[in-house]
Amino acid sequence: MTETPAPPVAKRVESRREFHGDVFVDPYEWLRDKSSPDVIAHLEAENDYADQLTAKLEPLRQQIFDEIKARTKETDLSVPIRRDDWWYYARSFEGKQYGVQCRCPVTDPTDWNPPIFDEHTEIPGEQILLDENVEAEGHDYFSLGAASVSPDGNVLAYSVDVVGDERYTLRFRDLCTGAQYPDEIVGIGAGATWSTDNRTVYYVTVDAAWRPEAVWRHRVASGLPAEKVYHEADERFWVAVGRTRSDAYVVIVSGSAITSEVRYADAADPRAEFVTVLPRRDGVEYSVEHVIVDGQNRFLILHNDGAVNFTLVEAPVDDPTAQRTLIGHRDGVRLDAVDAFAGHLVVSYRGEALPRIQLWPIDGADYGRPQEISFDSELMSVGLGANPNWDSPKLRIGAGSFVTPVRIYDVDLVTGERILLREQPVLGGYRREDYVERRDWAHAADGSRIPVSIVHRADVEFPAPALLYGYGAYEICEDPRFSIARLSLLDRGMAFVVAHVRGGGEMGRLWYEHGKLLEKKNTFTDFVAVANHLVDSGRTRPEQMVGMGGSAGGLLMGAVANMAPDLFAGILAVVPFVDPLTTILDPSLPLTVTEWDEWGNPLSDSDVYRYMKSYSPYENVGAQKYPPILAMTSLHDTRVYYVEPAKWVAALRHTKTGGNPVLLKTQMTSGHGGISGRYERWKETAYQYAWLLAAADRDHDGGGQVGDLLSGAGR
Repeated sequence: MTETPAPPVAKRVESRREFHGDVFVDPYEWLRDKSSPDVIAHLEAENDYADQLTAKLEPLRQQIFDEIKARTKETDLSVPIRRDDWWYYARSFEGKQYGVQCRCPVTDPTDWNPPIFDEHTEIPGEQILLDENVEAEGHDYFSLGAASVSPDGNVLAYSVDVVGDERYTLRFRDLCTGAQYPDEIVGIGAGATWSTDNRTVYYVTVDAAWRPEAVWRHRVASGLPAEKVYHEADERFWVAVGRTRSDAYVVIVSGSAITSEVRYADAADPRAEFVTVLPRRDGVEYSVEHVIVDGQNRFLILHNDGAVNFTLVEAPVDDPTAQRTLIGHRDGVRLDAVDAFAGHLVVSYRGEALPRIQLWPIDGADYGRPQEISFDSELMSVGLGANPNWDSPKLRIGAGSFVTPVRIYDVDLVTGERILLREQPVLGGYRREDYVERRDWAHAADGSRIPVSIVHRADVEFPAPALLYGYGAYEICEDPRFSIARLSLLDRGMAFVVAHVRGGGEMGRLWYEHGKLLEKKNTFTDFVAVANHLVDSGRTRPEQMVGMGGSAGGLLMGAVANMAPDLFAGILAVVPFVDPLTTILDPSLPLTVTEWDEWGNPLSDSDVYRYMKSYSPYENVGAQKYPPILAMTSLHDTRVYYVEPAKWVAALRHTKTGGNPVLLKTQMTSGHGGISGRYERWKETAYQYAWLLAAADRDHDGGGQVGDLLSGAGR
């Protein structure tokens, strides 16, 4: 029998942290210096150890990768989207990691039905706008930020990140000649917004803490320096820039977690001054869209002033305070967004923990009766697709569920007819009826009903292995979506379960409010309540259940590992936020100040400090038996530094009892979103899934000789 290799042991170098009379001695803070050869050597040793302990999973990983690849239509073409005189679409090619952005001319201006192209046929007049594979050549990492064509269709603005730190380089290409402009803007945010003069581009720069802080205006090919048009001085706020759907205005949004402020300017005037719509008021969030009704310019304002789930009002552009309510506040419905077109509005909202949309026709001087776009499936998610044309007679929408591949529809705005344009292809004979999806409800200790989404094969026998996934932060919703890769888990008898815990937004704004700041622990106890519900209802057993979460969901995994280690057979934490107090105490780090409204400010508030310290996974590692744990991170992550999981893993190894392995896998050339390139991402998914299957079913070889791979001496 091969002897199990010994894990790396991180040296302990005491670093003293003192706030509010509390002293914390941190033995692993030295791992923060990634310029240190000792730190890199330690991370590489961790990678070697993880590779050695999971080497027997390689056959299973290869099987899963092959399954993902076999089910995916590698050479494919998206449904074309019309914008003015062009149809825009993306291509993918077998063997290529990245997509190719293309367009072809509209042959009949009166025909809004997208052309049906075969991915293998030659398309008349096809023009390649950007081949991401060419841009990625010579780089270990590649991410496309912006890919925005000027309103006249003649210039492409695109930005790329080849490090993984989310700082982009913006470039410009003449689409008439194919030539590159000499303009190159380095170290900016991802996006780019054109003015309708077709020569002016707005973009955002970030400060040393990676906070989007300023909006700039650049005149392409002018040789002139860019002009700063807005700077956000308040470090709690970030900025973003875009255009209204009408193309009438460029809009700058300043926002914190609880407050927003919007400015607008004439999109046709490259020297326009920005005007504030409504001045910021602490705790009031609002967004703005432009609509023309009866020849009058109006703003649609979605706000939460006295309306926790938001209300929709309209007002004249020249007097945004003269408001008329269109949709009042409702306790059970969270208004998410409003999009305006020449003849209708689209209202996106959330009810019963699912996203929905309504059409509101503009009828003369007012609005007509809203039309619901609904589906029969219990867990179908629906939302707007790409709709770049203000006066299009059709509306592009997308819908899907855990068992329904993404469907793209065009809705005729006159007749209401819904036309299915495409369903995401799944090769290999996928049949929806072979799988079951359902909504369940668990109960928290305080009586709150927690939505639970469950999907599994129809022929699975319970109790079954189960993957319980959670996030629970920033009001982000974990809506039903189809995944080709997930079929490799389901077909091996594993159920996939989403715990829609507090901190997310599935059940409205209060669901979020009760999972943040000094109520953050509800996120963790909700997840444990769902896990217990699955066990009590006979769907799984603790020795078959694994937990998974990433980023803020990684915080959830770390907290749950401390709270209920016996409830899980394994825990996978991806880019996990497991040292939150250290991070949120340092205003120089990315996201810290802008997220004080999410977590609290432990620098100024001793109650926040003590509360965060009480749940910080790193600071609460105990001398108890933990399940097998796999932490995955990226060296260039600017949102959650690699040092957090590195310290956490070191502390777990030093303190825990029992022999279950704790592994750290660091991607040395990527950022927060993980490795780039679709085949590399599939490999990473296969790595994760093989580990999860092994943890959830240690006596089953899974076709990959899993055996007792993850069992240690103490279990």
